[in-house]
Amino acid sequence: MNKTKRKIFETSMKLFAEKGYDATSIEEITATVGVAKGTLYYHFSSKEEIFNFLIEEGIKLLQNSIDIKTAKLDNYIDKIKSIILIQIKIVNKYEDFITIMLSQFYGKEARNKRCQRLIYEYISKIEKIVEEGMKIGQIKKGNSNVIASEIYALIASTLVYKMKSENNVDNIKLYKQFENTIVEGIRENK
Repeated sequence: MNKTKRKIFETSMKLFAEKGYDATSIEEITATVGVAKGTLYYHFSSKEEIFNFLIEEGIKLLQNSIDIKTAKLDNYIDKIKSIILIQIKIVNKYEDFITIMLSQFYGKEARNKRCQRLIYEYISKIEKIVEEGMKIGQIKKGNSNVIASEIYALIASTLVYKMKSENNVDNIKLYKQFENTIVEGIRENK
């Protein structure tokens, strides 16, 4: 991605997170970036295309991080632990992206449905790990979709905690708390 496209992307993400998608105009994006509308339209055909690019790239980053980390692990509890830690780190590093995804999750418009689809795909990835862990007896039997959704919900919990803590979040301390409440709750005790 070239410098101008990256600046449009980053500025749009910040504005969408701060003001909301509907309240952010193309004019505001171009004024904040310091480019003409023609330059923006050279890189993106519309505000909707910027939004779609933003959420696709963000989810890809999250999924790739999970894939790389969990592929190296054999134990399914360890896979869940790594997912939790990655989610905490993503919220801390890419808060604007998470804010946009969560704010656009509800609704019936195309962009809401796109966010829903991407989040459901991500939850399905976690669900498969949970199911495999259940099959070999590392994770308690239960509804794998509910468990995967709970693990995904840690993203929202982390964001709320971060906002309440005025952005002073210790990733490891928060991870240890989630490990105690979530991971120990799903671990199969033998």
